[in-house]
Amino acid sequence: MNTQSPWLDDDQQALWQALLTVVIALPAALDRQLQRTSSISNFEYGVLARLSMADDHTMRLSDLARDCDSTQPRLSKVMDRFEARDWVGRRPDPEDGRYTLATLTDTGRQKLVETAPEHVAQVKRLVFDPLTAAQRRHLGAALTRIAATVRQELDC
Repeated sequence: MNTQSPWLDDDQQALWQALLTVVIALPAALDRQLQRTSSISNFEYGVLARLSMADDHTMRLSDLARDCDSTQPRLSKVMDRFEARDWVGRRPDPEDGRYTLATLTDTGRQKLVETAPEHVAQVKRLVFDPLTAAQRRHLGAALTRIAATVRQELDC
């Protein structure tokens, strides 16, 4: 017989509500700042940043979609906009023509360089500044475990 309550206890509920606020409100706050200062979304910034960190600033679109937690159609629409702005170029993968590669252009890198300072300042202000070093370490460890569990669930 299962005697556990189907409900969250008070501590769990408080933590869950705080997490929901972060998961929902933080991206909205970052979007607002990025739209205001750079006319791009937080998702678009993430795509540019991921490409900038890749070898030769190039990734398969399928890998980029996975790394950005995106669907292929959503990423494809962003790539269309980025190509129109000359921020990325797309070409077939020479190793496997079934895949498409995206490469961050010099113009795209410049957009990221121009956008990053205010965005990073906002991330620091909202996420890191309110925490002590110890709190950041604990939060990092906890979020890493949660992320691994969620990714494992999604991979099933």
